[in-house]
Amino acid sequence: MLKQKNQNIFWVILACLVLLTSSPATAEISSSHSQHNNSQFQIIAQPVGVKVGVIIAGLGLIGLELWWFIFSKSEVRR
Repeated sequence: MLKQKNQNIFWVILACLVLLTSSPATAEISSSHSQHNNSQFQIIAQPVGVKVGVIIAGLGLIGLELWWFIFSKSEVRR
């Protein structure tokens, strides 16, 4: 029962992260940047492997924190 609940929570969190990272605001930022070419900052193209690695590492650390603070506690016996 508890394992099924943990899996459900994992999939909900993963779906939320996917929805947050694929938001239309990303396209809005890139189009507004192309209009302001005289800005102080430049876009640096990052390899896809680096982006995926950073995302996987971040999700792994988030999962580790969730496990440590929420799921690793054993139930108290009376």
